Amino acid sequence: MCLAVPLKLTKIDGNDAIGELDGIQRRIRVDLLREPKVGEYVIAHAGFAIERLREEQALENLKAIEEMAHAMGG
Repeated sequence: MCLAVPLKLTKIDGNDAIGELDGIQRRIRVDLLREPKVGEYVIAHAGFAIERLREEQALENLKAIEEMAHAMGG
């Protein structure tokens, strides 16, 4: 199963970018976004940023993921 997760863009080089979550960095592509900017939050799935998120929404989503992980014993 694949899960789309919020990542904060920390570096952009053309259509290649680095997204970060809890200190973990992932290489992603930003081809599907118009004018992505460092500092923005995106939803990443299968190595692609597929949508921008407002910071408040990204933080809410991350909190929900954390709560679900704790509920499952993780």
